[in-house]
Amino acid sequence: MSSTASPTTARTAPDAARAQRRILTVLVSAQILSGAGLAAGITVGALLAQDILGSTGLAGLPSGLFTAGSAVAAIAVGRLSQRRGRRPGLAAGYLTGALGSLGVIAAAVLDNPPLLFAALFVYGAGTATNLQARYAGADLATASHRGRAVSTVLVATTLGGVVGPNLAAPTGALAETLGIPHLAGPFLLAALAYALAALVLAVWLRPDPLLLARALGDTGTPAASGTAPEPDRTEGSEKGVAVGGLVMALTQLVMVAIMTMTPVHMHDHGHGTAAAGLVIAIHVAAMYLPSPLTGWLVDRHGRLPVAAASGVTLLAAGALAAAAPADSVVLLAAALALLGLGWNLGLVAGTAIITDTVPLATRAKTQGAVDVSIALAGATGGMGSGLLVAAASYPVLALAGGLLAVAVVPLAALANRPRAEKTR
Repeated sequence: MSSTASPTTARTAPDAARAQRRILTVLVSAQILSGAGLAAGITVGALLAQDILGSTGLAGLPSGLFTAGSAVAAIAVGRLSQRRGRRPGLAAGYLTGALGSLGVIAAAVLDNPPLLFAALFVYGAGTATNLQARYAGADLATASHRGRAVSTVLVATTLGGVVGPNLAAPTGALAETLGIPHLAGPFLLAALAYALAALVLAVWLRPDPLLLARALGDTGTPAASGTAPEPDRTEGSEKGVAVGGLVMALTQLVMVAIMTMTPVHMHDHGHGTAAAGLVIAIHVAAMYLPSPLTGWLVDRHGRLPVAAASGVTLLAAGALAAAAPADSVVLLAAALALLGLGWNLGLVAGTAIITDTVPLATRAKTQGAVDVSIALAGATGGMGSGLLVAAASYPVLALAGGLLAVAVVPLAALANRPRAEKTR
């Protein structure tokens, strides 16, 4: 009896591989655009709130608000993706982010703090969608390439994320010519970028990666050719979700807290918007640019070792930010680069852990729920950062964040213990 595969099965795997390449191309295009929208709030959100409210203590509130908004959006995008697929879920999320950007501009023109806070909350949908897109990149990937698929989507954010902050001054000048406050200028770019990202996904993300993955799963056909080695697995999907979620939530909390107050710290010590934009651009580049290497490390050496490395890297970032003189743009940029790298290590490792352990039937819904915890952690970091700096100082915030991040190391070690004991 012949053991060769049927013609239908033989065709399906190459077709899925071609679909995966097309899907990654479309996701990369959308991520380049969305990166610019994402960077706007990071660069001037805290400064805009400080300008309107006249208070440093509440400067971390915008970051907390749009991160809290991203928590709500993560649920909505995850559930819509679960029911209808990634294409409508991601497109709707980016369109909501564009509407929030327009709301921020209106609030700045009207000098209306309540409207600003509401608009920043809605703007957070863009942040949630930018992160949810990484899951779409992994839907059709085999376990041996899952980290690299996630990293391909993440690294695409680099271009927009680096260009965006450096356009803070030019977009501010454009805003002034239109009768809009200078600090609201980057949100003009955010509105356009998020709207274009939504359009790209709505038109070209076909076939839908999640729906195709389900169809292939129903027929028992692999999403791509090649044999995948067994990934690092914690005992049971619930434990895997908990470990992956905790790694990403903790790294998000520390990253957002330090990142949010760095532009304010620089502004208070005489640095202009251009200098703050440069430091944030370097930070955003470090958040996404190392993704290909991180993805390779996750696939080659395992999820949990890379997760542990994120905690060590964030500790180094916090220590350097705390020790850096306030007038040293170079050292602050180096600290923020390490901060971005530590976040990247934790996000890629945590995403791979989650995707490894969640079945296709509930994947998008579970991923959305996990991203809620990440967003809430970021909101806590953003809102608490301004209060801590007002009560103590920026160096205290940075060092405390670095020490908190070290908790990832024992978490990864404990998660790996049952698997290590089994192999003895």
